[in-house]
Amino acid sequence: MTKKHKVEKTRERSLAKGLLAGLIGGVIATAAKSIAERIYPPQAHGEPVPPALPTGKLAGYELAVREKTAEVESTHWGFGALAGAAYGAVVEYYPAANSKDGAAFGMALSSLTHGTALPAFGLSVAPEDQTPRERSSEMASLVVFGVVTETVRRVVRKMLG
Repeated sequence: MTKKHKVEKTRERSLAKGLLAGLIGGVIATAAKSIAERIYPPQAHGEPVPPALPTGKLAGYELAVREKTAEVESTHWGFGALAGAAYGAVVEYYPAANSKDGAAFGMALSSLTHGTALPAFGLSVAPEDQTPRERSSEMASLVVFGVVTETVRRVVRKMLG
């Protein structure tokens, strides 16, 4: 009985190409995450939305609603691009990091952000204070983020050679 092995074309590692492929993947994945959150929002219809960010701290004055929305959106898009770029760099040198086609990346990102860092900085409530819907929605949308980041990263990296 013989085993079939998947033979991958070996290529030279490149930090710049890994960063770029991951960044592009992260931006596209942020759009996919936004769509996933519209399909399965953290709050049920009619529930109050917790504050996402303490807006205006960097500006030094209270922001208008329009400015707050722009600040929150730019933070999400910037974080998505940065997380994707970091992921692309890690996968470039440690290919096993793309396990489960990026789903593991999304789950780890959920644990690191919504489960640890955001509550520690006072930017969200602790996981034990969230509803099951909030926790599952965040996990699901970040798994979507991870899978899309990996899928796009892989395609872009092949195109970059």
